[in-house]
Formats: sequence, C-alpha cells, structure tokens
Amino acid sequence: MCRGGGVYPTPGPVASRQRWDAAEGSHSHPPPPPHRGLSPAGRPNCAGAPDPGCGPAADAPMPWPPPTRLPESPFPSPALAALAAVAGGLLAPSWWALDRLLALRPTTAQRARWQRARGGRFCGVGARVLAGLALVPALLLSLPLGALGLLLWLPAQAARRPLVLQHAAGTAPAPPWDPRSRRSFTFLSANLCLLPSGLARFSNLGRTRRRARGIARLLAPGAPEEPSGDRDGLLGPRHGEVSGYGGTLGTSWPWHGLETEAVPVEDPVMVAHHTSGLEMPEDNPSPVANPVPMTNTMPWLEMSVANPSSMASLSPMANPSPMANPSPMANPSLLANPSPMANPSPMANPSPADNSVPPSSPTPGPAPPTASTPVPGMPTSAPAPSVLSDHIPPDTDFVCLQEVFDGAAAALLRRRLGRRFPFVLWGVGPGGLRRRRLRVLGSGLVLGSRFPLLAARFHPFPNGAREDALANKGLLVAQVLLGSARGRRLVGFIGCTHLQAPACDATIREVQLTLLLRWLREFRQEQEQRGDLVAFDVLCGDLNFDNCSQGDTLNQQHRLFEEYQDPCRRGPGQDQPWAIGTLLNYLKIYEEPVSTPEKMKRTLSQPWGRQQYLAGPILCNGDPDPAAPRPWQGRRVDYVLHCGHPPLPTEVTGVSVITQLATCSDHLPVALRLRVGPAGP
Repeated sequence: MCRGGGVYPTPGPVASRQRWDAAEGSHSHPPPPPHRGLSPAGRPNCAGAPDPGCGPAADAPMPWPPPTRLPESPFPSPALAALAAVAGGLLAPSWWALDRLLALRPTTAQRARWQRARGGRFCGVGARVLAGLALVPALLLSLPLGALGLLLWLPAQAARRPLVLQHAAGTAPAPPWDPRSRRSFTFLSANLCLLPSGLARFSNLGRTRRRARGIARLLAPGAPEEPSGDRDGLLGPRHGEVSGYGGTLGTSWPWHGLETEAVPVEDPVMVAHHTSGLEMPEDNPSPVANPVPMTNTMPWLEMSVANPSSMASLSPMANPSPMANPSPMANPSLLANPSPMANPSPMANPSPADNSVPPSSPTPGPAPPTASTPVPGMPTSAPAPSVLSDHIPPDTDFVCLQEVFDGAAAALLRRRLGRRFPFVLWGVGPGGLRRRRLRVLGSGLVLGSRFPLLAARFHPFPNGAREDALANKGLLVAQVLLGSARGRRLVGFIGCTHLQAPACDATIREVQLTLLLRWLREFRQEQEQRGDLVAFDVLCGDLNFDNCSQGDTLNQQHRLFEEYQDPCRRGPGQDQPWAIGTLLNYLKIYEEPVSTPEKMKRTLSQPWGRQQYLAGPILCNGDPDPAAPRPWQGRRVDYVLHCGHPPLPTEVTGVSVITQLATCSDHLPVALRLRVGPAGP
C-alpha cells in the first residue's frame, strides 16, 4: 500500500473496511462481519432469511444522503490546525515576495497593451525593474521568518489528512436513482491552471484568484438541472453515424455574410422537437443560413446581455456551401431519442465579469480567413469537429479538476462549487516532506459530486521528476452511492489524476499509468461489496500525452486503454475523425479569434483555426514535429475514460470539448455523458 494515501469509508455495514493510512503508518479497525448486501435502511440484507422482521426492513426508505466518515477538516485536532495557521503566517511574507517576483514576467496580453500605448514598453519595463528592486530586499528580509515557518509547516503537513470532504448541507443532492429506468450521468474534466500567479505566468496566465472567481461562476452558475431522458446538456450521436457524437448545445449568434448585426432565428434543434418522438427526415434542410467565419465586429458585451433564449444554436447544416461549412454532414440536431428541451443554460454567453480578461484586452490576432481568402496550402474540406461547445453542460453530475494549486483560489472555487455539488473533495495530497522529498504544492486535484461519496483514497506518485517533483501529484479515487434496489447498493467509481508533464518523460508516465491501473483495481476490490450494482467506472484527468504525436507513442500503447475505453480514440496513434485537441497554443490564448467562448468555438471549427491556436504534434524531446500531417486536430491530453465492461448496460451518448474557459486556462474542458441501465430483473 502506498504511504500518504487514505481510505475513508462510511460507517456501519456500508463500509467494507475502516482504515486510514497515515504518512508514516496505518491504523486499522476490524472489518464488519460478512453480510449479503444492504437493505435500503442500511442494515444487512435479509433476503432468504426466515426472520419475519426482515420484510419491512427491505422496503424501508434509505436515508438520503447517508452518513459518511470522510473527514471534513484538514487536521485531526485544533492544535495542529493552529500550528499550521502559525506556520502559514510566518511563511506568507517570503511566499508573497517570491510570487510577486515571478509575476513580473509579462503575459502576451500585457506586451500587446504596451505596444498599443505610447511609450508603453518603456513604462512597463521600467515599472517592473523598480518593483524587482523593491521585492528582492523584501524577500531577503523575510527569509528568517520563512525558515522558522518552514520548520513548523513540515510537521503540520505530515499530520494533515490526505483529503477533506466539503459537505454543503444547504445544497440538495441528486435524487437516488431507480435502476429500473435508464439514467444519464455527465462527467466533466478540466485543467484550470490555478497555480500561484507567479508560476502561472510560465503558462502565459496570471491573476489566479480573479480567474478562480470567474471559473467558479461558470462551473456552478446556479441550481442543478434535473435529468430528463437523454439530458439537455449534450447532443447524442448524429443520425446514421456510428461514432459521431454531437457537442453541447450552444447559443452562438449566426452570422450572415459580413453583416455587423446578428439576427436571431428559430433554433433548428427546437424545430426538430415540435413533434415529440418523431425524427425529422435526414435531408431536411435547416432554415438557418450557413454562417461564414469572420472577425467579430460586435462588442462582446452586447452579445452577452442579449436574451440567450432568443439566440439560435449554431450547428452545421445539411447541404452546406463549400466554404461556409467545410463538413458535408447530415443535420446533427437530430437526437437519438428526441425530447422537447429548453435552452440548456443561461451561462452559454457569460457576462464579461465571468472571465479573467476584459473584452477590451484581447490581443489583435490575425484576421480569420473568409470564403474569398482561403489559406494557401490549407484544405477547405477538412471536417469541422462537431464536439465543440461554448458552454459547460448545465446538468453535470461530476466534475474532476486539475492544477488547483493556489490555496486562496482553491478556497474560492470549492465554496462556489458547493452551491451546485453538495460533496466536494479538496485539500487532496497536501505538500510537505513526502518520500524524503519536499513537496511545495499539493496534488491540485478537486472532485465535485451531486451524489454522496462512500469512500475515497489518494495515492501519490513515487516518481515525480524535474519541476513536477515540487507537486504531490497522484490519483484521487472515490466511490459514489447512486441509490439502492432490493437491498443492493447502486455505486459508481470515479478517478481523477494528473500525470508527469514534461514531454521527454514518457517512461515516467508509463510507470504512472501502470500504477493508476493497479490502484483503480485495488480500490474497487476493497470497496465493492457482494451484491453491489456498479453503474460506471470512470477515469478523468490530464494525462499529458496525446494520441497523435510521435513522441507519445510509448504511452499511446499502454494497456490502460484495453481496460478503459476512450470514445475519441480508434486505436494507438489514431483518433476519431471528429476528435479535437484540448491543449491550446498558450502564447496565443489572448488573441482576438479565441478571446471569447463563441469566437473560440467558431475559430476551432475551421482547419486554419486548429492549426494556429491548438498545440500541434511533438517529438520525444517536446519539439514540434515537422513531419506531422496538416492541418492537425491538435494534442488531446485531457481524457474522460470509462470501463469497457460494466455490469449494467452502458452507452456513450455524448462527448463535448468546451470553449467556455477562453482566456482562463490553456486547456479545454472535456465532458462525457454515459447512459446507464435499466438493470435486469
């Protein structure tokens, strides 16, 4: 067992074992007596027993949510919490001065503002030189206090729990699932790059706390939506296609020609649902004209304050013109199981306050080519990815976040997430002296769930190297309670991880992938009880390798992909034609064509946009691959994988790559929808 991890089960017979593995040892309690499952009331299942009192117990309602033993505070005692607070106060001056020094590195947006202003470069460089001259003495003067704080911080971190549960009692959990009917579950994975502001500058990002506020408002805009059949958040496979998944419904403005005003028209998706249960003919043309990519001349503020319900969903139409829509495809608005739906989310066009960069600050990038100005050497018939979405699914059930390293940003994020996800795991894998190495940062992992969490564990990776050795990266895995049926628990398993980042460390990632697979199997074997119905087993995270680069060939062939399925993947080195990369070209994230969710969606829907604004295939040393075919679809390093052989019938009914975090991160979030059930008699 890996030291530093912990398992926190639920009380009583719900727990298969009660154990906490501390940093230097483990504490175990005797396991509960064998039983044949659980009744809805949480007591041993009496199926087949002669006791006449067992019948009513089997029909009694199960407490929802059930009690849990997951810790709700980082430290086991107030004294340790006070020691950690004192240590943090002593470290704060040194940490602040060092962070401010690193934050003197300008972003590309700041450099662009310098160039636009008269004498801007001189003023900007001069201000940074003066700030540096003031910060260096401040850092040196704070070092004695920082050294004392470090001596107190290390033992406090050693006693800190490996994970903490935030249970928002005022937020209603999702209702228990009845397995006699089908239900869809939506998973979201996102790398937020919420590093301390100084470190975030190396990814061309900054203002971490401001970005955290905006991201939190996008992830938890309000009360969760109730499930309705096939779910409103994600479109299903296009009619007549086996592996084509539609994206999340968007509310982008349709642009007609080179007009400067947007004209809202009737949503073709809603047209398809006027007659419930009937599908439109495949060749039925849409009443919406095909938009032509162009530079947006309307202020973003005007686009966002308009009534979103009056906007039309921008989707590729049948019989497109050669340039307006380069992908000849059937109308993707046809759902496999159509049901009337409203506009899924008012957050499709967020207000400018929800983003870290105001509308006036994007860098003027190159103008998108129009039908009259094709890019030389760039094919115009490349298929436009249908999975692109400009907003997060409003009915997300589980959210797995990576790179939430900054403590203040993490606190802002989890408090906001609690308004939508009653159960949030945070403080995962704290820093400190781990495996005789100093971990300055934690794991950066956060997991939010609308369903109760039964057990959770964190496993740290033992082989982090280079800059990744400063973080306590690893695997967070949790067991989720979805409901009960005839005394049998309905459970699911979710893993969240972040692998070694440097491109040249494929061998390190290979070892980490093997550890992931082993830890996932062990956790499921330990927590699963006889009679449990497992609805899903999902792994989310930033794996830091793609399926198109020559330099990632070793990781692409790992046996993890034999046990867990990737809907966007055909095989090693080959993705589905509609798949798209999730890693942006970080030097261009502030340019005008990708400065808002709507603009980014339109830009990445075109071959020239993916070529210019997505990171391309790489070699083993991390350099760009000059022999890579163009236009590329981009490096897809963020994954949502699901177990290929679950006990219950499972179907992937939606995949989405989301642009709503434009200018807030250098990664694109990924959403996956699984439809599960019904269970057999």
